[in-house]
Parts: sequence; C-alpha cells; structure tokens
Amino acid sequence: MRKIFLFALVGIVLGVLAACGGNEGVDELDELVPLEVEFTVPETAKVGEPVELHAFVTYGDENVTDAKVVFEIWNVEDRENSVNIDAENHGDGSYTIEYTFEEPGTYEMYAHTDAHNLHTMPKKQVIVE
Repeated sequence: MRKIFLFALVGIVLGVLAACGGNEGVDELDELVPLEVEFTVPETAKVGEPVELHAFVTYGDENVTDAKVVFEIWNVEDRENSVNIDAENHGDGSYTIEYTFEEPGTYEMYAHTDAHNLHTMPKKQVIVE
C-alpha cells in the first residue's frame, strides 16, 4: 500500500511540474522574429554592362545595419564555378554590388545573409543576352 501511495505522489508532483513549465516555450515562440531579405536583381542583363544586385535586410520592423551579405553567382550550366562577392554595406539596411556578366546565359544567385544569429539565402535568376 505504501508503494502505491509513493508512486501516486510522485506522479502528481511530476504532473504539476510539467504543467507549470509548459507555457515558457510558447512565449518564446511568439517572440521569434524572422530575418527578411528583399533581394532585387534585373530580370535581364547585357553582356559587358554592369548591373546592381541589391539586398535590403530587416529584422522585424528594424533595418539591419550590421548584416554579413555575400552574393553567390553562377551560370546554371557551370554551378561548380560560382563566385562569391562581399556586398557593400550602406548603413541603412541596404547591401549592394555591381556585377558585369562576361558571357551570355542564365545565371542564378543567392544573397547569403547572416544577422541576429540567423542565416537566410534568397535566390534569384538573371538572363544575360
């Protein structure tokens, strides 16, 4: 009888402790804010003419002025030879590079973005004529 009482008491204590700690994770999830990147590139470009790649980084309602943004660019027919270029930080949430495509083709690119211990990498495509 004593063992049954002890097991019941332990079960009740564990149930109360589990119920008390259950809301902490929910509150933390409500506070998660996504890292957003508005990645802008032209739809088409001409060989030999510079184009601007632009990323605007926000975290919640604030512009991120201390992100690390690297543009990765490659021809879809030659993915292994991608190039990585560090973006210029304009101090207002804007990050840019100027890039000149040397050959025609379809190019894809990522805006690798790190800020607030988060990483995101939106992808775009440009057709170069």
